[in-house]
Amino acid sequence: MRKKLLLTISLVMLVVGTMGLFACAPLTGATPAPTPTVNGTPTPPTMQETGMLTIPEVVNKIKPSVVSINVEITTYDFFNRPAKAEGAGSGWIIDGDGYIVTNNHVVQNADNVTVTLNDGRIFQAASVKTDALTDLAVVKIGARDLPALSVGDSSKLEVGDGVVAIGNALGQGISATAGIVSVVNASLDTSSGQTLLGLIQTDAAINPGNSGGPLVNMAGEVIGINSIKVAEVGVEGMGYAISINEAVPVINALIEKGYIVRPWLGIGISTVNEFVASLYNLSVDKGVLVTSVVKDSPADKARLREGDIITIIDDKEIADTGELIKVINSSEVGQTVEITYWRGDTKEMANVTLAESPPPQY
Repeated sequence: MRKKLLLTISLVMLVVGTMGLFACAPLTGATPAPTPTVNGTPTPPTMQETGMLTIPEVVNKIKPSVVSINVEITTYDFFNRPAKAEGAGSGWIIDGDGYIVTNNHVVQNADNVTVTLNDGRIFQAASVKTDALTDLAVVKIGARDLPALSVGDSSKLEVGDGVVAIGNALGQGISATAGIVSVVNASLDTSSGQTLLGLIQTDAAINPGNSGGPLVNMAGEVIGINSIKVAEVGVEGMGYAISINEAVPVINALIEKGYIVRPWLGIGISTVNEFVASLYNLSVDKGVLVTSVVKDSPADKARLREGDIITIIDDKEIADTGELIKVINSSEVGQTVEITYWRGDTKEMANVTLAESPPPQY
């Protein structure tokens, strides 16, 4: 009887052991394990399962690649006497050979640009290449083997996605803020009269000094470049970043050529609205006001003048500066466009042949 009992136990152990072996190494095509549930409801995947990181993990991943940028600028007082002013911004390493991305307005007209790395090393900028139209710039420093950030795909962003903004806020060192994507593909008129397109709006706090720093997704990939903080009474929690998909072609051109080649009209512009029309007693209440004309530019050759109001280009109505920029940038160098404009109370038309944009004077 004892022998029979031992034999039975051995057979049971053998069967259980064999089942355990098969459980560890399921046959190809076997039915996958069911999705975990809580009270019958499937549980969402964990951050590890989706490849997403926690906020501290994101910060630790990207912080070594974020830099502080300090500039010296010559300003002039009421009596035209020069004085030195200082400013601070942020940047991030896009290439290990010393290429750093920032905003144009961070380094524009600077007499001196210095870059402080996360490890404390300080470098003078060897070169600074800028593009005012997109508010982007690339600073080159004499360093190698730097930790470059990974670039993501901003076209995949959705409202509600988590993001982290990091930079030299208020010029007090690198710090981070977190939030969500509030709006994708936004546009905004800047104080300089430019219109930035393809922006990401976020509620992550973006303060003075953050400009030029990266906005990253929860995988630690750069999906935007922090650019603007809306500072108006009653407006809070609205920060803007240039989407990385809009920025990458500009960044590559600045690195490779030093400037951006675009179709060029050769005018300064400002949006006309009902208030502006009333203030200046204009003939129309929407369109684009020509604020300046570059000598010998396509606009100058077509006899456009300061004070003209452009309302149509090639049958496309132009209500603001953003629409004009889109139409011109979607054209080709050498292409002739028909411009309808108002000069005083007279409606005029002109054929303008777009030229190649001149290189900036660094």
